[in-house]
Amino acid sequence: MKEIQFREALREGMSEEMRRDENVFLMGEEVAEYNGAYKVSQGMLDEFGPKRIIDTPIAELGFAGIAVGASMNGLRPIVEFMTWNFAILAADQIINSAAKMLQMSGGQYSCPIVFRGGNGTAGQLAATHSQSFESFYAHVPGLKVVTPSNPYDAKGLMKSAIRDNDPVLIMESEKMYGDKGEVPENEYLVPIGKAAVKRKGSDVTIVSFGKVIKVAYEAAEVLAKDGIECEIIDLRTIRPIDYPTILESVKKTNRCVVLEESWPIASMSSELAYHIQRYAFDYLDAPVHRVTQTDTPFAFAQPLIDEALPNIKKLIEAIKSTLYVS
Repeated sequence: MKEIQFREALREGMSEEMRRDENVFLMGEEVAEYNGAYKVSQGMLDEFGPKRIIDTPIAELGFAGIAVGASMNGLRPIVEFMTWNFAILAADQIINSAAKMLQMSGGQYSCPIVFRGGNGTAGQLAATHSQSFESFYAHVPGLKVVTPSNPYDAKGLMKSAIRDNDPVLIMESEKMYGDKGEVPENEYLVPIGKAAVKRKGSDVTIVSFGKVIKVAYEAAEVLAKDGIECEIIDLRTIRPIDYPTILESVKKTNRCVVLEESWPIASMSSELAYHIQRYAFDYLDAPVHRVTQTDTPFAFAQPLIDEALPNIKKLIEAIKSTLYVS
C-alpha cells in the first residue's frame, strides 16, 4: 500500500487506463497546459501528448457533444468539467444524447464515456457554485453515477468507469482533492454498484456518500464514547444503488439515518428512505431520519454556510432521535 492524495488517485486511474487502451483520452478546460484546475491531470500532457490530453474552450455543451460523438465511434473519452455547476450547460448532451443513445439506436451505439469534476460545496463560493447534482443525474435512466469518498475508491471507480460501456458520471469535490489515503501498488478495480460497510456497528445504520462521509465518521466516534455503535455504509455508487447491503445492515441495527450534502426535496435520501421503509419496515424500530442541506440557495456568509450544511451536531441529534423513539 502507498499513501497518495485523492487527486493523485484519480490521475493514476486515468493514466493506467490510457496506457492500457489507446482509445482513452482526456478533454476539458485547462486539463493540459495548466495541469487541470485542481491539478488532477498534472503531468499527463507530458506523457500522453496533446492528441490525448486536450484543452477545450469554455464551452461545456460543445466539448461534451464532441465527446459523445467520439464515444459512439469507438473512442473512450474522459470529460472533465471544472465543476458540475458549469455542466448544467452540457446537460442536454449528457441527458438527451449520452444517456439515451443505446436505447434510441436500438443497441447499435453505446456511449463509453466518463464525465467527471468537482461537485457540491467548496467554501465561500456562493449559490451558483455550490450545488450538489447527484440526484439530478441519478434520476436519468441510462446514466451511472459514482461518488467516491476516499483515494482508494476514487482510483478503483475511475478505472471501472473508463472500462464501462455506459456513460458514467463521477462526482468529486474540491474539498477532497488534497485528502490522503492508502491505495494498493498493484492494479485493482472497485465495482460500480457495490456499497461498502466502512464501520461496523449494532445500534444504528448511517447511509452516506461523498465528502460528508467524514461527518458520519466523526459523529460515530463521538457517539461511541456513550456506548452507541454506528454502522456506516458508504454507497460509493448512487446509480445503481446497492440496496441489498443497505437492507442487510438495517435489518441488523433496526434503525437508519441517511446523510447527504444535497437539498432534501427529490433527493437521494428521499429515495433511500422510501426504499428502506418499503422493504425493511418490519425490522425498523424508528422512522428513517434524514440529515441534508437546508432547503435554500447556498449562502456566501460563513455563519450561514455552517447553518445550512449537514454537520456532526445535526447528525448526532438525528441518531439519538432514532434511538429514543418508543
